[in-house]
Amino acid sequence: MTRRVIIDEAECIGCGSCEEICPEVFKLNKETEKSEVIKPEGGPEDLIEQAMVECPMSCIHWD
Repeated sequence: MTRRVIIDEAECIGCGSCEEICPEVFKLNKETEKSEVIKPEGGPEDLIEQAMVECPMSCIHWD
């Protein structure tokens, strides 16, 4: 079973750090002002892990 990356949008403050680190997987939605996962099946795991660490709200997780 493959891991999928998710963002708890209720916790997201829309800082955009995840998109800066890994734009292949994350994007800041301008309408909701929240980050969203645009590629839930993932991408470079090292960058996803870095986005998880850098997220000030710790709202990015593996499902």
